Amino acid sequence: MKIKADSILPVPSRRLFQKFDEFYEVVLPEEYKLFLEKNNGAIPITNVFLHNGREYLVERFLCLLEDPNKYEVEGNYEIRVVMTQLDGRIIEDGDSTTWPIIPIAALFAGDFICLDFRNSEIPSVVVWFHEESDELSPVTVKVAENITEFLSRFKE
Repeated sequence: MKIKADSILPVPSRRLFQKFDEFYEVVLPEEYKLFLEKNNGAIPITNVFLHNGREYLVERFLCLLEDPNKYEVEGNYEIRVVMTQLDGRIIEDGDSTTWPIIPIAALFAGDFICLDFRNSEIPSVVVWFHEESDELSPVTVKVAENITEFLSRFKE
């Protein structure tokens, strides 16, 4: 996958990953953490992947920042900021303290690529559809078994 080099933001610290995992009660896959350490908030040049005959266009990978307010535009693409914006539309249980769907990339037209922890501690990768999702009723389609498979699916 080719990445626009000037779009990469500062590397998240291991402490920030730990705080994220503890707060959201998930363990982000090590492969995803390594990806963020190289491509935090990156805009891909190779930005299209196929699934079941449909093309999806990734506009930007979300980032994890110590202080999202320091980055005017990029802060809007910070994972925790996006989770707050999507709020009840990416969870199924309003009483739960866990967040089983974690957005990781913005797609064209308002949808998101997400890590899906609903069925396993090792998340699959899904597309979350904003127009179809309602409060406590996220609509997703699985596009990869894991983050490694997902990242390998981009076509030139």
